[in-house]
Amino acid sequence: MPRMLPSPTTRLHFREMSEADLPAISSLDIGGSRGPAGWIAWNQANYIQHGFGLWVIETPAGEFIGDCGLTMQEVEGEWLVEAGWHVRAEVRRQGYATEAAAAVRDSAHIFGVEHLVAIIRPHNVPSQVVARKIGLELEREVHKHGGPALIFGANL
Repeated sequence: MPRMLPSPTTRLHFREMSEADLPAISSLDIGGSRGPAGWIAWNQANYIQHGFGLWVIETPAGEFIGDCGLTMQEVEGEWLVEAGWHVRAEVRRQGYATEAAAAVRDSAHIFGVEHLVAIIRPHNVPSQVVARKIGLELEREVHKHGGPALIFGANL
């Protein structure tokens, strides 16, 4: 499977996660049951299986900002390509998530993804704003991972 990597933006560049990123990944609010080490392993497996995953996003100087990328997600029996992002709390509200997510959306289009979604909890208003800024619109509400989730999406 060919691997993709989004092009750098003005303030960010992307790279694959490695075990050396464990302390940085531990600083993110990633939720779920994988834990930071499992998160890294899951993304490494995604790179191999799908050619994409969540990538580390850093400044050109090497400051860890968070992660952003694509994963395969099951929603009501259908497998969809999801754009996801997590930014360290200390650097939120500076446009990093939107900048990274837009680069990921553009790369997904080049890679041949036809429909892109973002799965967002109803209380996570900042992520809903990011989704709308990159052109995703609310499609439906579903029950996922034990609670309500909003599915934002767009055809690429």
